[in-house]
Amino acid sequence: MSFIHGDGLDDVIITGENGTIDGQGDVWWNMWRLGTLQFTRPNLVELMNSRRIIISNVIFKDSPFWNIHPVYCSNVVIRNVTILAPSDSPNTDGIDPDSSSYVCIEDSYISTGDDLVAVKSGWDEYGIAYGRPSSDITIRRVTGSSPFAGIAVGSETSGGVENVLVENINLYNTGIGIHLKTNMGRGGVINNITLSDVYMENVRKGIKIAGDVGDHPDGKFNPNALPVVKDVTIKNVWGEKVLQPGSIRGLRNAPFTGICLSNISLNGANGPRNLPWQCSDVSGAAVQVSPWPCSELTSTHQTGACSSSF
Repeated sequence: MSFIHGDGLDDVIITGENGTIDGQGDVWWNMWRLGTLQFTRPNLVELMNSRRIIISNVIFKDSPFWNIHPVYCSNVVIRNVTILAPSDSPNTDGIDPDSSSYVCIEDSYISTGDDLVAVKSGWDEYGIAYGRPSSDITIRRVTGSSPFAGIAVGSETSGGVENVLVENINLYNTGIGIHLKTNMGRGGVINNITLSDVYMENVRKGIKIAGDVGDHPDGKFNPNALPVVKDVTIKNVWGEKVLQPGSIRGLRNAPFTGICLSNISLNGANGPRNLPWQCSDVSGAAVQVSPWPCSELTSTHQTGACSSSF
């Protein structure tokens, strides 16, 4: 059971004068590392089937698992929170809106051992059967660091993710700056995702959109349930000390379409030289991108996938 748990609630406020909720997660992390856990690890905060939620002005520290997990919720505001965990702590995601709608995450600092913010919507055949997407989500003015992703969509996206706006993000010492991730067996549609005004520094990979990420809950998933990724715009991104600018790899039977990269500059760790982009099974456009991305993103002017990004 999560430390703070609620199901079927209406009008929830969790707030304080930056007081700390300490999950004392190292006990759980050590059991996970040793393989001695008999149960799943709890979140610090998990609210289910609830609406009209405000979480603000609290420090969340050392969660055993994900920190804040609204699932099947609507009208959620998470602002002015600080979330902390060691960089080697397993699965300590910061904020994971899951099959939830009308969510705003803003003005927060997150430094953990896993994705800072990850939008999710269910896992393989179970998420497909439930069929509830995450939609209408705004993430803005978030700063942080992580050995994994700064801003992520996925990898559990079987209910679909749509209408996500991410803006004014600052990332430092991060594995992947922007990561959209799914897999065969997931199904679901990832659609209308916009990320803009992102600064990243000392990052292993700037942008990654991938169709081969994440494991499966069991062997009952349908390998023919292919995800759809379309209409993703990433613009106004600046990076320093970025080892590789990015990779975009769709699925052979489900190429990613409508990918727009616009006004992006990702400088390498030792000056302007970067490892090259890697792409496959993707189509879209690129405008003012440095280093120049893959040939699959062929546009050099304001047309096609990038026509609405200016």
